[in-house]
Amino acid sequence: MFLSTSRIVLAISLSTSILAAPFGSAPQGQSSSSSGAAYFITNDPSGNQIVSMNIAANGKLSSVNAISAGGRGVHGLSTAIGPDPLFSQGSIKVNAAAKMLVTINSGSNTLSMFAINPSNPSKLTMVGTPVSSEGEFPMSVAINSKATMVCVLNGGTVNGVNCYTPDSKLGLIAKPNTLRSLGLNQTTPATGPAGTTSHIVFNEDGSKVIASVKGIPPTPGFLAAWDIASDGSLSAEPVKSTPASGGLLPFSMTLIPGTNAILATDAGVGFDIFDFGGSGNGNDKNSGLSATSSVVPIAGQSATCWSSFSSKSGNFYLTDIGTSTITEVNVSKNLTGSIVKTIIPQQYPQAPGSATIDNDVATIGANNFLYVLAANATTVNVLSVNTPGKATTVQNFNFASAAKAAGIKLDKNNLQGMTTFIRD
Repeated sequence: MFLSTSRIVLAISLSTSILAAPFGSAPQGQSSSSSGAAYFITNDPSGNQIVSMNIAANGKLSSVNAISAGGRGVHGLSTAIGPDPLFSQGSIKVNAAAKMLVTINSGSNTLSMFAINPSNPSKLTMVGTPVSSEGEFPMSVAINSKATMVCVLNGGTVNGVNCYTPDSKLGLIAKPNTLRSLGLNQTTPATGPAGTTSHIVFNEDGSKVIASVKGIPPTPGFLAAWDIASDGSLSAEPVKSTPASGGLLPFSMTLIPGTNAILATDAGVGFDIFDFGGSGNGNDKNSGLSATSSVVPIAGQSATCWSSFSSKSGNFYLTDIGTSTITEVNVSKNLTGSIVKTIIPQQYPQAPGSATIDNDVATIGANNFLYVLAANATTVNVLSVNTPGKATTVQNFNFASAAKAAGIKLDKNNLQGMTTFIRD
């Protein structure tokens, strides 16, 4: 059960000034032969950094580089110190078409935008300067598919969402009439994992921005959805959707392609499916209505919190920090969820105690690869996810020694995020 696995979290709150200059940075992008790059953040209170690793054509990782994210990290408050410091998914995100990366600085209450060098994706250049999240403890960001809107989810005492227009020269420009409160009774840093915000996403057609919030058992959490008007403003109040009976702690959200529905991991049971119905257009008959939902248990799960989708296998991949297991899930056309691989050994176990957290799927040519941050093991686990029920390990890349050699400061309890960029 999620609340009994206290392996996730503690925190500290620092009030030092933000670091605008790189801290312990390595030379960026020493190779231009890579197919792309994978990124996570150090979330370090003395200076948050973006760590990048080159992705080869065969999906394997190499090299470790870092650049200052322009602010400080912070670890959320809980009964134990451990990985998953922000209780979130989406602390760092890429829009590949726009060659844009955005990340948060939770200890500074800011977010920063970077341009990705398409010839050398490990090389990042900050665009503009870090901007206020207009709240406290920002922990997740989302970029819409057109790269015309960025939204941040704040999870501290001042919680809710705020949105921006990304500009290729000026960086992130606050968008009017998008600052919206969730009204949660929280602290800064946030106290959790229960009762904290989790993830922010846009729906498939970009007409809504949706935030997930974990419950405090026995009270379930919810998804909060704001309609986006033609001028980019958000509806004054969100429509809240709670999971069906048995659902408690909605965490990550992954869109179910071709539908107006979301698969949400649920750290209390397994996963939930939320069906918003209709076309997803903010003007359709379903606008203003809460989503219907179903709950699918995962036997033996401990804290299933992160998810991504493979277009090749057509399935979803969920990671559990407590059991260090990857679970493959299928969602049918009628939005029925099921576990794909139930024979012994069940699913795809990773190294015991490795704390599998954030993950992302990248498409390289005709292949899909799953990248999983295993914080306790200081590895990124790479799996081929082309065929349903047959995910195979490609590499377990230990980045700690390379980071140390490059002078990059890492604390495995502070690491968070996973996103990828693949060159055209």
